[in-house]
Amino acid sequence: MRFLVSFVFFLCCCCSSAVTAGNKPVQTFVIPHSHMDVGWVYTIQESMHAYAANVYTSVTEELSKAKDRRFIAVEQEFFRLWWDTVATDSHKRQVRQLVKEGRLEFIIGGQVMHDEAVTDLDDEILQMTEGHGFLYETFGVRPQFSWHVDPFGASATTPVLFALAGFNAHLISRIDYDLKDAMQKDKKLQFVWRGSPSLKEKQQIFTHTMDQFSYCTPSHLSFSNSSGFYWNGVALFPDPPKDGVYPNMSLPVTKETVDAYAKTMVDNIKQRAAWFRTNHVLWPWGCDKQFYNSSVQFNNMDPLMKYINDNSKDLGVTVQYATLGEYFQAVYQSNLVWEQRGSEDFLPYSTEPQQAWTGFYASRNVLKGVARRASSKLHAAETLFTRYRISFPDGPVAKDWALDKLRALRWAVSEVQHHDGITGTESPKVSDMYLQHLTQAMMGVEELLAALFLLPHSLVLPSILDSSYRRKGVHQALEQHIIVYNPLAWNTTTIINVTVNFSSAAVFDDDGQPVPAQIQRSARSNSTHDLFIVVKLGGLQHRKYLIKFSEKKCSGRSKCVRTYQARGVLFERRNVRDWLRTGRRLLPVLNECYKLMFDQDTNLLHSISYLEEKRRVRMTQDFWEYHANGEVKTGPISDNYIFSANGSAVRAYKAVEMEIVPGKIVTEIRQYFYREESDQDYAYSITTRVPECFGSRVRCHRLEQTYTLGPLLLNTEVVLRTRSSLNNNKTLYTDDNGYQMMKRTHRKFTNNTVARNYFPMVRAAYIQDDLTRLVLVSDRAHGVSSQSNGQLEVMLHRRLWNDLAWNLGYNLTLNDSSVVRPTLWMMLGSIGATSKLYQREAIELQHRPVVMPIDQPQRPWQEKKPRASSPVPSVVLPPNLHLLSLSIPGWNYSSSHDVHLNHVHSGTDLHSEPDYDRVLLRIMHLFEEGEDPEFSKPVTVNLKDVLRGIGEVKVLEERSLTGTWDMSSLQRWKWKTEDNLETNNKKCWSCGNEAFTVTISPKEIRTFFVHFASRNF
Repeated sequence: MRFLVSFVFFLCCCCSSAVTAGNKPVQTFVIPHSHMDVGWVYTIQESMHAYAANVYTSVTEELSKAKDRRFIAVEQEFFRLWWDTVATDSHKRQVRQLVKEGRLEFIIGGQVMHDEAVTDLDDEILQMTEGHGFLYETFGVRPQFSWHVDPFGASATTPVLFALAGFNAHLISRIDYDLKDAMQKDKKLQFVWRGSPSLKEKQQIFTHTMDQFSYCTPSHLSFSNSSGFYWNGVALFPDPPKDGVYPNMSLPVTKETVDAYAKTMVDNIKQRAAWFRTNHVLWPWGCDKQFYNSSVQFNNMDPLMKYINDNSKDLGVTVQYATLGEYFQAVYQSNLVWEQRGSEDFLPYSTEPQQAWTGFYASRNVLKGVARRASSKLHAAETLFTRYRISFPDGPVAKDWALDKLRALRWAVSEVQHHDGITGTESPKVSDMYLQHLTQAMMGVEELLAALFLLPHSLVLPSILDSSYRRKGVHQALEQHIIVYNPLAWNTTTIINVTVNFSSAAVFDDDGQPVPAQIQRSARSNSTHDLFIVVKLGGLQHRKYLIKFSEKKCSGRSKCVRTYQARGVLFERRNVRDWLRTGRRLLPVLNECYKLMFDQDTNLLHSISYLEEKRRVRMTQDFWEYHANGEVKTGPISDNYIFSANGSAVRAYKAVEMEIVPGKIVTEIRQYFYREESDQDYAYSITTRVPECFGSRVRCHRLEQTYTLGPLLLNTEVVLRTRSSLNNNKTLYTDDNGYQMMKRTHRKFTNNTVARNYFPMVRAAYIQDDLTRLVLVSDRAHGVSSQSNGQLEVMLHRRLWNDLAWNLGYNLTLNDSSVVRPTLWMMLGSIGATSKLYQREAIELQHRPVVMPIDQPQRPWQEKKPRASSPVPSVVLPPNLHLLSLSIPGWNYSSSHDVHLNHVHSGTDLHSEPDYDRVLLRIMHLFEEGEDPEFSKPVTVNLKDVLRGIGEVKVLEERSLTGTWDMSSLQRWKWKTEDNLETNNKKCWSCGNEAFTVTISPKEIRTFFVHFASRNF
């Protein structure tokens, strides 16, 4: 919630005439709701105490008193906390009855109302799956409508996911102010959205855009100084008032006030009715933190609605309490033909010319990074536990303990996807809360990973430690063991980095064979060293490696075996003011894919040639900063949400230093940027790793870059600016949530052109011309733009303060003094070559191999002879298919909806033990139709064969995205569109001649329940 008061709560002057079909009264659906931010200003605990628990307690009690009352519940986190810790048995019985009767409706059903700009596909699906699983297990209900009223812009991925989850209609609100004005005027706020250019009508969904009043009730009353229609007032923190009297309680509805209330409400209804095509008006009754005293709310609205209905003939309006489903059902039954919208999204989002909500794409970089690392760790643990559970159902890792660890991290990762969470738009204490929940849950999952790796009977070995050994004839130096796990269903040969405290080391695999490695002084610390190791892993496979350390440097080949000791060459610091003549002394760094040229006159990158096509691209990379205004009286400000550049960006440094560390595994280029020429400490750095992959299978096209920024100066917003000779005409492409790429054409505005041409980059962004594409993939979300031809700039960090009273009052300034270390991988090549690579590269960056030290450097263990190991069988998908999920959700319900409903409504004890035998499998096709001649084709795989390395598949059931629908019974509403395309929602999961054969088309995400044959040992 941000600036909604100023944007929405204004007096509607005169009501527009209510001209309706056949002069029938406007049918008004009054939808009671409470917008309950899972974070933002107050922590979860503070909100539960101050108001959130009271919302569900009082709503439950009040709905039970009158059959016509309704309420929609949106965010599941608060409801689940209330259900588990506050609700009495009586409340639970009442809720079950209200849900059964359809008077309490769960909308969206996810843990949170997730952000749409900076969230990743994996995490959006996770948080929905967690909420839907709880609702279906507990009540037998499956949400069918969305209520995305507060995310700051709307992604085209969201409607696709909701359609895949079985939704019948989607609701959005925050889109560009000028676009919304035009859509209102033309009655185009409702349309059928085909969010995916590949899936098209197969996953289209009816979409309702809220009008200018958004999700709150107009607050101005001409006859009162208090807000309108909020009779319970404003929530009070930290404690609810003991006398029940809250600030700003609306005047009660009495004989004296009812007519004035009715006039205000009817005028607003008629104004809204003029913006829509049907005779139905959605009138949201509620706002932030409402209905914590539902008694006073309903006891005032009941007589007001009765008064309006009693005078409906004169007023031209009827009103009724409704759920969102009842409203959409009425619109659906109107049987109109709707305009369709393609795969365009509604990003970025502005509330007025100087308020571009593009700053949050980069706010709280640390939180964005931790959230993504937590998601990656969760994915690794889910896949590993699933393998363990199938192979060793009675193994020593307790299944209930393991599931508790996974569920804690699922909860934390889901929670931070809230639209005032991962966005970085929350107060500092809420940001700290998210970080605490994530780090604590990650520690728990690390314990689980250690147990799965190390305890006897883990996967294949009696004990993974039993394969330790000592090489004869080698000095007994300290040694350490690490386990490396590949969490993806692709074979990989890659380079991992282990930080060690020794200058010399040798590495051996679990067969006792030496492994190619390289050791060098760490870029981040003079007291540590980076040990780069080439690892080869099958899909979902792990291996153990032994590292033998030495205090002394290697004196001969026998000492370090295949480890190369790399040493850096430091180049003289260059001051910007001396850059009079450049490009005279170019230094090449080569591998099989590229030749990078560095300019010794500037210590900056000069050009990159991609060798396969012998094409050179001029290119430089450095840091620039936008200066933000901190005083409201002097002009527009930047804050957590908004980016408002106070002029063009300026160079953020005055001198550059460079060090190059040539290697046989990787060559590292370290560039240090100094604010002032005389500074001893650098302000920013770029570390570029070029894989020296001659003769190996390591991919040479990946240039790995890690940056260091911070602490920043106050009121600066720092960007990495990559300038190239590509002729992209300021057009760039960015991803929507890691699912699909969107073309971003540069637009010119009267005001704020820089900020309004920033876009979210969740996983990838690129620029291109007719011949070449430059791609960046990211380990966290950033803002990205192309402000001039050939340029791609990424906003990496922000530190802001302003004197806006609203920001100060809620402590929503962004005085972020942290040091951040984001990572981008860069690729350069032809459009065809990079099309085959970048999506897989983005996933491999997200899900890098898990490296787990299993001991500290110590003297050798008891000597054992090296023996051939038998790694677990690999699980490998074709290169254009991605294993999106492999987990044991634990939710316990019958695959048959009728059977499950009978159980839910039986009245028996509904507490059930988790289901440890049902495996949730999701597979995604990475490519769009027509994107690549080969990889864009549908792919047919036999899942029994693919999963044979895990176990023997016995049963395969296709399900909806979150698992709650059997796809054979899912029949979504078919909305009429202008082209009258027939929608075929049915999927054939066994379309081949052989059972368990699945054909997956471009951009499809297919979800299955899998049951494996039990193993007896």
